[in-house]
Amino acid sequence: MIVEQIMKKDIVTLTPDATIAEAIKKMAEYRIRHIPIVAENDLLAGIVSDRDIKDASPSIFHLSENKEALNKPLKSIMKTDAITGHPLDFVEEISSIFYEHKIGCLPIIKHGKLVGIVTETDLLHTFVQLTGANQPGSQIEVKVPNVAGMLSEVSDVFRKSKVNIASVLVYPDKDERFKVLVFRVQTMNPMALIEELDKEGYTVLWPNIPGISS
Repeated sequence: MIVEQIMKKDIVTLTPDATIAEAIKKMAEYRIRHIPIVAENDLLAGIVSDRDIKDASPSIFHLSENKEALNKPLKSIMKTDAITGHPLDFVEEISSIFYEHKIGCLPIIKHGKLVGIVTETDLLHTFVQLTGANQPGSQIEVKVPNVAGMLSEVSDVFRKSKVNIASVLVYPDKDERFKVLVFRVQTMNPMALIEELDKEGYTVLWPNIPGISS
């Protein structure tokens, strides 16, 4: 999946000369936490977050004494070294950027112009869809040797049991000789499937059923 498939294209923006008060109003109106700041021709000049706004705004207890602070231009508080992405970047790659840099949003740039934005919420929504966690079903975790072909072999048990697989994730095990296959399957009662996996000699980690799971 590429960024272009999940990014928001209808972007709320402001200019560097817009005021902090305008940014506060925009964030409240659209219920957003980040506003890209654009110059002429949609060129990205910086980005402002709700944290930047909070740090620059006067306390509510001293608002009447410092109202002029809200009239400061955003160019005085915006971050100009924003990390950006491209529409053809892979979602997995930008997810690691969010994790590594601890950021809440990523402006998407094409030919130097702002064309979209991706937020933490967008990534979470995508993850839920990819894993099928938003659909009725069951999760089954199977520990297998860390060798080629194991995913195909275990999936064949699902095929023979006529159980549809919604998604598959692969995790490393603490022991490098093994890995964990996490299946999201479209059945609410996986007992028969788990019994078949056990008959085939596979270790089912979840659901942990006494007498079957190891």
